[in-house]
Amino acid sequence: MRSGMQQAESAEPSRHPVGRLVSVNVGMPKDVPWQGKTVFTGVFKDPVIGPRRVGRLNIDGDGQGDRAGHGGEQRAVFVYQLDSYRYWEQELGRDDFVPGQFGENLTIEGLSDDEVCIGDRYRIGSAVFEITQPRVTCYRVGIRMNDPRIPALLVSHHRPGFYFRVLEEGEVQAGDEIIKLASGPEGMTVAEVDALLYLPGHSRQRVARALRIPALSPGWQTSFQALLAGDADGGNAGLVAASPPPAWTGFRRLNVSAVARESDSVISISFADPGGAPLPPARPGQYLTLRIQADEQGRSLLRNYSLSGPPGADRYRISVKRELQGVASDYLHTRVAVGDTFDVAAPRGTFILDETQTPILLISAGIGATPMLAMLHALAKEQSNREIWWLHGARSGRDHPFAAEARALLASLPNARTHVCYSRPDHDDLEGRDFDSVGRLATPLLVELDPPRNAEAYICGPTAFMDDISGGLAAMGIGAVHIHTEPFGPAPSVTPGIAAKPSRAPHPPPGRPGNGPTIEFARSNLAIPWSGDYASVLELAEACDVPVRWSCRTGVCHTCETTLVTGTVDYNPDPVEPPEGGSVLICCSQPQNDVVIDL
Repeated sequence: MRSGMQQAESAEPSRHPVGRLVSVNVGMPKDVPWQGKTVFTGVFKDPVIGPRRVGRLNIDGDGQGDRAGHGGEQRAVFVYQLDSYRYWEQELGRDDFVPGQFGENLTIEGLSDDEVCIGDRYRIGSAVFEITQPRVTCYRVGIRMNDPRIPALLVSHHRPGFYFRVLEEGEVQAGDEIIKLASGPEGMTVAEVDALLYLPGHSRQRVARALRIPALSPGWQTSFQALLAGDADGGNAGLVAASPPPAWTGFRRLNVSAVARESDSVISISFADPGGAPLPPARPGQYLTLRIQADEQGRSLLRNYSLSGPPGADRYRISVKRELQGVASDYLHTRVAVGDTFDVAAPRGTFILDETQTPILLISAGIGATPMLAMLHALAKEQSNREIWWLHGARSGRDHPFAAEARALLASLPNARTHVCYSRPDHDDLEGRDFDSVGRLATPLLVELDPPRNAEAYICGPTAFMDDISGGLAAMGIGAVHIHTEPFGPAPSVTPGIAAKPSRAPHPPPGRPGNGPTIEFARSNLAIPWSGDYASVLELAEACDVPVRWSCRTGVCHTCETTLVTGTVDYNPDPVEPPEGGSVLICCSQPQNDVVIDL
């Protein structure tokens, strides 16, 4: 039987050249100053003379600064075309372009984005290449071009460029002819696939077609799989897991209908409509945002608490652990009574129980059991036949909330399996009755328990616990897309290529306060008046050391998409696709009025 490469060459459409290699460009990553920060980037490429060897991962003398977004086998060589050079010269009114201007390794004549297809194969020099995906949008090409609009323009004008995978290593040099060896299945062009992910109008039929292309890189396959599984009515599930639209905007007054003790340090508080109206159902795993006036003289506090009650109930139940020096939790534990009224935002969150029939792992430590309990209630309500693993760690029985409630729910499920760890059991905690093993719930125990590798895993607890369990599951073969975590506080920052600096607690920005609308960063306990000195909410958050996540900074990639609890924003520039209702792209937004953002 012939090899796949031989099969591909036998289907060769033509031996005539379809293009020409104009320039080979390489550059090693370096530190570049940018907006008061230091960026480590390989976007600066310079032409080389003579032949260069192309390996599986890159061209000799070349490197990538951010291997999470660039480089690797699927993105070994980046290609950009002269016809796009000419287009941008006219569109931007510039005449200063040189080969490598767009950060590409190969500057070519021919092979435009609206003609070549994912999976097409080419011979250049003695190397053989396959197109795997369009360019990933990234702010660093804006640095190279000295124009921050470029990441968005490349997408909206359908000229992203593309990546090659190296099928056969070899040498290339300027002047080499480009010979097409085979056409990709489905005939989907680079421009079409790029627009399918980034621009509005995600046709499910076309997404399914894209997923039938074997050469499409795993990252893009994952994004398209998420698009197929997501809600087609809004947002972009291929780029970000967005919270479903909230049942109401802003805050709504709800009454405390019950207060119950769950353990020595945990209470549950139930909320109901003052007039007795039914509350909109929450999704299992979501949270409520409460406005808490703990001190009559001070600013109100915003806190997020996971829902712990059954879905579709006539009330919302949250569970709160009393924290040392926790002003909000102390208030809720000591001063809240039935009949009290709170401002409550609608249920939100992306940590939501999936609706598949695959095995499910519910893994928690301490108060992290709260969203898991809501999921367990949902599974019990539907009498699920899924294989369900309930894994929980606590210090002792006195610190084990929901023990009896969870035990009863698990007993009602036909395929449930449970393991509870106590790290410091009390003398009256009985192994085999109250818990299953002494010690911490950690990776070595996971390996011993041997959970199914095709499971959806949900993890909640302290950061170190979630990191350990996530890493352990990944090492056991569960893919990252199937591992879901829910942090208690701010999510970790994602700032690609930015040099690390000592972390600081969120704080007011330097300089004189602004006089615009107030921006409340809910998870950071910070309220800041807006100032026109900042181009976006993102820039203000960065000035305050609020943890943020971003990549393109121009409204394309949705990495910065964040829950907007209340208020409205303007966009400048307009995002290429608006976010889901109840969310905001902080990289290109400015407040219209007072806003509360879940950061």
